[in-house]
Amino acid sequence: MPQSKNSGSTWGSDLPAGLVVFLVALPLCLGIATASGATPLAGIIAGALGGILVGAISKSPLSVSGPAAGLVAIVLTALKDLNGSYQAFQVALIIAGLIQIVLGLLRLGAIANFVPNSVIKGMLAGIGVVIILKQIPHALGWDKEYEGDFGFVSKFGNTFTDIAKAAMTITPSALVIFLIGVVIIQFWDSKPMKSQGWTKYIPGPLVAVIVGALANTLLSGSRPDLALKSADMHLVTLPKTSELTAALTLPDWNAVQLPAVWITAITLAVVASLETLLSIDAADKLDDQRRATPTNLELVAQGVGNSFSGLLGGLPLTSVVVRTSANAYSGGKTKKSTIFHGVLLAVAAISIPSILNTIPLSVLASVLIMVGWKLTKPSVIKKVYSDGLDQFIPFLLTLLGVVFTDLLKGVIIGLLAGLVYVLKANHHKSFTLVNDGDLWLLRFNKDITFTNKVGLRNLLDTIPDNVKLVINGTKADFVDHDILEMVKDFAESGQYRGIDVELTDVEDKTWFINMRKHRQYLKEINNG
Repeated sequence: MPQSKNSGSTWGSDLPAGLVVFLVALPLCLGIATASGATPLAGIIAGALGGILVGAISKSPLSVSGPAAGLVAIVLTALKDLNGSYQAFQVALIIAGLIQIVLGLLRLGAIANFVPNSVIKGMLAGIGVVIILKQIPHALGWDKEYEGDFGFVSKFGNTFTDIAKAAMTITPSALVIFLIGVVIIQFWDSKPMKSQGWTKYIPGPLVAVIVGALANTLLSGSRPDLALKSADMHLVTLPKTSELTAALTLPDWNAVQLPAVWITAITLAVVASLETLLSIDAADKLDDQRRATPTNLELVAQGVGNSFSGLLGGLPLTSVVVRTSANAYSGGKTKKSTIFHGVLLAVAAISIPSILNTIPLSVLASVLIMVGWKLTKPSVIKKVYSDGLDQFIPFLLTLLGVVFTDLLKGVIIGLLAGLVYVLKANHHKSFTLVNDGDLWLLRFNKDITFTNKVGLRNLLDTIPDNVKLVINGTKADFVDHDILEMVKDFAESGQYRGIDVELTDVEDKTWFINMRKHRQYLKEINNG
């Protein structure tokens, strides 16, 4: 969908938002690269391409792409299967990107339309909860887990045991800097500050990060014993420029003949595409202008990004809800903010690593926790609850599934819950059964499929002996073959119970007419 007509006037909002997304994305790119067994440069390459290349091709105004925590396990498994050869993995990633391009050209992006709104809302709320829970240890100065780890199980236990460990070993300066960041963001978001026109050009999260970095720098000069140090993993840790450039690798094209490369490519293409489509749907929900993203083009954009990432030595990438949410809540209006964040990753990470390495992870935790809060605040949950249990139960199960498993599993759990409610509603509304004495009428209220078999069977079981049953299908343009077979079976068995079945406006009526004639013929013979 084309950008809004006012897109040329959004630089004042997009550039500051892009800067905030860059600050959030930088440690996530580094953390996910480390967890994937790759070099820091691999994460930077994926983040930069996700912003610049994917952002340029995509028509999503808010979506931000980059390395995703949900693909870490796939990368680790692939490297193991490929005997640790990252160059062979690069070939798999290039192929995965090409597969995504084909999926987009085949218009398979439409599968995103089959995910109910309640599930998408549950996914967003679940991610919000995960962000908060995962950032609490960083806020308390316990930085042993990598940034971007959103899985429930961790190498130290699980999300809750990590919080417990952090609570028992609080780093006071980290907690103070975190609280300063929260206060600044909240103050910037207050009505008095919002009424100041200039504040929209300087987002609160950016101010919080700058103040947090300056506070720790001043503390390093006055009380070095209390300051947060990179040696203790409390700060953003970006390698030197020489170390980054030395990590560049080229694909090993000989690996294209390995079965493991193709298995990895197909797995990456499928999982990355599903995560992207879910994230794109979520991004459209976060857009206050409710612009719809062309999902088929999005798959093509992601495929191009992944192929180039593989070519240059980067990690696989997807559209990512965390960065997208940070973009939306920082005032991003068009994809210029996404592209700008990618440019900053490419340039700043190489040119000013020493400055970026002064940023405490605890102040970034304040930014992310506030993003998580906006995704899952009580008013959001209350609104879904007011829509009814058929919306709230899939929402809640999706939320819990995302928190205790991962994004894809959580969504699958929500979809299954939603399907139960759909089937239940379908059964209640598909048929009407009424009677007047010995005359019974069963009406098909809409198209009938195999999913209605249980409901129809339950209704047919209530028909008493020695009555006439009229089945009316006027309102049904389609009646599934399984349903017709069930009605046939009931009509045949009904003759032994004295039930006379008549069809009106239902497919395959010829069979019933012949059956009724045969039944009349038998009666005449019996009556001699």
